[in-house]
Parts: sequence; structure tokens; C-alpha cells
Amino acid sequence: MVPLPEQDLLAVLAPFGESIMLPAAAYTDPAVLDWEHRHLFEGGWVCVGRAADVPTPRSQQAVRIGRTSVLMTRDDGGLVRVLANICRHRGHELLACGSRASRPSIVCPYHAWAYELDGSLRHAPKVQGIDTTQLGLAPIRSAEWAGWVFVNLDGEAAPFEEFLGDIPALLDAWDLGELAVAATHHYDLAANWKLACENYHECYHCPLIHPELCRVTVANSGDNYRTDRGAFVGGSMLLAERAATMSLSGASCATVRPRLSPTQRRQVLYLNLFPNLLISVHPDYVMTHRIEALAPDRCAVECQWLFAPEDLARDGFDPADAIGLWDLTNRQDWGAVESVQRAMSSPLYRPGVLAHGEDAVYQFAGMVANAYLGRGLVRGAIPETYAR
Repeated sequence: MVPLPEQDLLAVLAPFGESIMLPAAAYTDPAVLDWEHRHLFEGGWVCVGRAADVPTPRSQQAVRIGRTSVLMTRDDGGLVRVLANICRHRGHELLACGSRASRPSIVCPYHAWAYELDGSLRHAPKVQGIDTTQLGLAPIRSAEWAGWVFVNLDGEAAPFEEFLGDIPALLDAWDLGELAVAATHHYDLAANWKLACENYHECYHCPLIHPELCRVTVANSGDNYRTDRGAFVGGSMLLAERAATMSLSGASCATVRPRLSPTQRRQVLYLNLFPNLLISVHPDYVMTHRIEALAPDRCAVECQWLFAPEDLARDGFDPADAIGLWDLTNRQDWGAVESVQRAMSSPLYRPGVLAHGEDAVYQFAGMVANAYLGRGLVRGAIPETYAR
């Protein structure tokens, strides 16, 4: 079990309206993060990026997960594979985390051991008399959905379909697998990874720190999902009457997804596929945040904006209006969560209570607390009387 007092975790799971947030140690104690790395990031399904990150045969990319890293490759037949990013000779990383390569084999930069793109050992210089079939790179359990690649390092997580639950049905009309990345921003936060998720799950703070966002969305319009199917928390919000989408001007530069209903054309969906992928679905584009937990008080965020390929190919297409709104909003959010992180280290800090509109925060905190208690990824239970 995680090194936190059981009574503190049970207090998080008290009925909504009576519960409190996780204790400060959940955001500051290295032992807690070590437990999360082992059980949440290495022991569950975690997003490592887009299949398009290895766009062509022979493409390779290294991605950090928990305390280790994995290597995504695309073989000559077009199949995406995920392998341990660790040479079987002396353990050197095959690629530095975040770096890419394009070559017909995987070559260790330390002693030039070479592997096929499927992980089998191809060549070990000056080594004789070994069984090469036993020295291939360890394969990592992986799955793809809507263009994203997910891995389970220890191979013990529930089936991937159970992990997704209702997400594919909720997002079916957007045809997410057709979209392509238009832009990528990287942010380094001096804050615990959970604080970024908690902030994402409520707009209680929006009128105070997001005036630009509040001009294009209705801050108090949130309606959160209540389902037992899938390891996610999230809900929807309404666009403001004057806005066609979420951008600095409220205007859209892109094509509304063709299968959306009239209701969906006026909504933005916010979904946290636990633990590390935030999916913000607009009528005409998608924004994601993929979070890497680096230290108790530090995380890295890869933010991407995805549009239809026909929009990206159109002369004069410029998504800067949408990207500009969210880059500004991201930076406003990072300032807030970094302030919270600083307070977590104070001897004066005490876990706070939740306001009426923070039921998705309650669900997320409950999922974390239940995981800490060994109960699986079970949300905090929200009574229907607290629906927003």
C-alpha cells in the first residue's frame, strides 16, 4: 500500500460535500511518487504518444515512462512495436528519451549491438557462442486507439478494452483516428502531475484566471460523466453563444467534424484517461496534454493540437487563433498549480474541501485514493443530486 495514513485516504472518499483532498504528502513525498511509478505508470495503461510519432518504416522514438523508457518502432511492414529501451549487453539506453531516429536497425551507441526493428538481436560485435534468440529486446505490451499508443509495462493490467470503457462510444462521432497533429508545445511544470489533472477537472477558477477562455465558453455549464466503465474522468461544457469554437476570437479556422449532432457542435468535452492523457475535444479540433511525472514537484507536459488532414492541407490554413488561446490558458493554469505546489510544502497546509462544481475533482481524487488503497481505479461516487 502507498505510504500514506489510511484514515487520510478514507477522508478523501467520504461522501461528496463532506470529503477533503489528498494529504500534502501525496504531492511532495518521493516515496509516494515511487509507488505511483510502480503501480500507476508502470502497472497500468499509459499513453506514450501518437502512432504518427513513428510515421514511416524504420522510424524509432524513445519515450519516458515512470522510472524507465520504451522504444517505439515501425517495422518495414508498417507495424508499430514497443520495446524496452535497454540494450541487452550492458543496459545502455538505445535512444535518449525524447529523441528519434530513422534507420533499418536499432543500434546501441555504447558497443554497437544491433537489433532488428522487431527487437531480435541482429549483431553483437566480437561476441561469439551466444544464443541470439535469447538476447532480443524485451517486448512491451501495447495497444492503439484513435491514433494514440498505450503501453502496460508490467503486463498485468486489465484488458485494454476495459481500460477504455465508454470512451470510444462517447467520442465515436469525432472520428479521432482521422486527425493529425498541427502543433506541439512542451511545458515544464514545477508541480506534481496530479495537480495538473485536478486543475483540468474544474472551471471554478476560470472567471478569476481565464478571462479570455470565459469569452468563448460558459464557465458554469459543466456536466460531468458518471459511469463505472473505463479508467477516465471528465465531462462537457458549452460554447458561448458568440463562439464557433474555442479560440482567441471565437472564430473557427477548421472544419466541424461531419458526424456531430447539433448538440455536439456546441460542446467541448474534457476527458482524463487515467493517469496521463487529457483529451479536450472541440467541434473542429482536438487538444491533448500528455503528462510525465518526473519528481514529486515536477512534471513535463506535451500539448498537441490535432485537426483534419484536409484542413492542414488547405492553402492559408492557420490554427494560431486556437493554439494561442490554449497556450495562454495553459500558462495561466501552470502559474496556479505551481502556487498550489509551493503551499503543499508548508507546515501550515491542510487538505481543503470541495465546492459544489468540483465533482470531477472528487472523482479523480477518489480514483487516486482507491488506487492507493489497493481497490483499483474506482472513482469517488457522486450522488445525482450534485449534478451540475
